[in-house]
Amino acid sequence: MDNVLLLNARARVLADLQSRGAATPAAVSALEDAVSARKWWAEQWPEGEVYVAGLVAQDVQDALLEIECRWPLCLTCEGEPHALYIQPDLGGPDPVWVCEETGEPVAALGML
Repeated sequence: MDNVLLLNARARVLADLQSRGAATPAAVSALEDAVSARKWWAEQWPEGEVYVAGLVAQDVQDALLEIECRWPLCLTCEGEPHALYIQPDLGGPDPVWVCEETGEPVAALGML
């Protein structure tokens, strides 16, 4: 497993957490847990390394839903708050945040 890919995934998700004011201790802990788990996953399936960044983002998103809140919320639409999600579903190779309501891309992972 290439540690550079893991560090890149961590940095991109942390940048998105920070951009939305969600880099709480619990969120950063969830991020560290996700990176650790995906390291093992990528070691088992080396061809899956290209999916790690998006999967880490999805893991953090799921963890935050359980412990704090929905993250990240779409800031481009009017009306009821709704989330963004990572596309493609498997998280790579070029993950982007997509609006849950419109299906439109909002930002590349790490660029919220």
